[in-house]
Amino acid sequence: MAITTGEQLASESESRFAEGVPHERIDAEEWTNIYVVGDVHGCRAELETLLERLDVSDDDLVVFVGDLARKGPDTEGVLDIVRERPNLVSIRGNNEAKILRGETDLDLSEANAEFVRSLPVALSWEGALVVHGGVDPRRDLRDHSVDDLLNMRAPHADEEYVGPLWYDEYDGATTIFSGHTVHERPHDADGGVALDTGCVHGGALTAYDWHAEEFVEVSAEETYVERSADKIVRLDGDGSVFR
Repeated sequence: MAITTGEQLASESESRFAEGVPHERIDAEEWTNIYVVGDVHGCRAELETLLERLDVSDDDLVVFVGDLARKGPDTEGVLDIVRERPNLVSIRGNNEAKILRGETDLDLSEANAEFVRSLPVALSWEGALVVHGGVDPRRDLRDHSVDDLLNMRAPHADEEYVGPLWYDEYDGATTIFSGHTVHERPHDADGGVALDTGCVHGGALTAYDWHAEEFVEVSAEETYVERSADKIVRLDGDGSVFR
């Protein structure tokens, strides 16, 4: 099976995305530490605890995989925190996309509404790509639409929560970070890193320390939204995914 996405990411630095896919490139050398954070979903208290745990300074960069908004108790507060600090950046998640399409009842401040409109769909630096959903390893990255990158979960599975998930088939040289699919714990599948550990569902808010190559987790203070067990990915060892 050809793994085009990883080969492509490793060999190119420009024009890697389809027309109309907003992408931003980061110079990792400008930052002392880089942390990638999973889906926050309005969990402001847990976000504040995580940032304190990481001891984030102005020389560190924090990258969010999207879905800062919705479901949790304080979307506006989470957006305020990320928007007001220049070293905190985020991509768009499928829930920010719902806001842009007018499919939610959120009444954001004008500053936060503009912030959501400004979010790119992908963000990368040397050796890393951050997208909300994931990628289809069998397809060229240029063949991915915005919706693909926001909602990818199990592109070749009969049942998406049985798998295989997208990262089970990924074998590229570039580390791809994603959220979107709730896992019982963070998962590094040989280059595909899953960071949504269901904070809003009573799980944890997870960060990945890029330089230390380790996860940092903060437990949720409470369960804000229930989620059925068959929609939470459980891991058997380091590889198999089942429910």
